[in-house]
Amino acid sequence: MKEGIHPQYKRAIVTCVCGNTFETRSTAGNLHVEICSNCHPFFTGKQKLVDTAGRVERFKRKYAKAENKSTNESKS
Repeated sequence: MKEGIHPQYKRAIVTCVCGNTFETRSTAGNLHVEICSNCHPFFTGKQKLVDTAGRVERFKRKYAKAENKSTNESKS
């Protein structure tokens, strides 16, 4: 390998929103994540809705309008 062209691979602390922290190595440094294996439904076995940007609500509003429109057209 050539010297001096590779980034530093250093110790990094990963911090989750749930409060869990663990140590790994990264070129980016310390990381802050929204979900980790400690709180993710796949790993915990608990179903919980993970909606970071209101996507579920936006989806429901969008398709509720479409559903109301289709039922109103069928009544006419």
